[in-house]
Amino acid sequence: MRRHRRPAVAILAAAAAAAAVVVAASNASAAPGVPAFLDPAELPPRAGAAWYGGAVTSGVPDPLPFCVGEALPGATSRHRAFWTDLDTSAVQVTVVERDASRAEALAGLLDKAVKDCAGKVEQEDPGTRATWRDLGRVQVADGAHVQGVQTTRAETGSDVHLFSVGRDGRTVTVVHWGQMGTFKDAPVSGFRNTTRTAVNKLY
Repeated sequence: MRRHRRPAVAILAAAAAAAAVVVAASNASAAPGVPAFLDPAELPPRAGAAWYGGAVTSGVPDPLPFCVGEALPGATSRHRAFWTDLDTSAVQVTVVERDASRAEALAGLLDKAVKDCAGKVEQEDPGTRATWRDLGRVQVADGAHVQGVQTTRAETGSDVHLFSVGRDGRTVTVVHWGQMGTFKDAPVSGFRNTTRTAVNKLY
């Protein structure tokens, strides 16, 4: 499996190792004033497979999420991983900044990281072709933006990734969804609904 799909591999491996605790870990409710996370059922449906969710964990995911990982602040991030029994996986990362101005700046940085991702992938791996798409804004709280990146290698096929960056006050959340396939396989409408839910659940 290709370098840029390592997050999916790690998530699926964790699923196999932690199957006995999935039910206990799937509760992402938060104490009052603490941002809540998505539940597995709030991700776009995957035909023939259920979604599972890990525990909400402090810090950034390991390995870092495709495209946005290097822009995430490790000290103030919390994340939750999601996976299916097939090739589809997702991760949500939430950051609480000191004020709304810093949160707005972080959201802009994450947005730019996704927009620049396709060019960066091609530069770092000349054997990969990558395409970026702007998939529009979502009207929720202080706003959210949805983008997509498709990567293709001649010998191994294509992966498609959807990203959303949303903000409510001083809190930013980014959701990354990915699977094997192309843009025509991506559930953009469902992911926009997931984005709206993710931002609405922050507070």
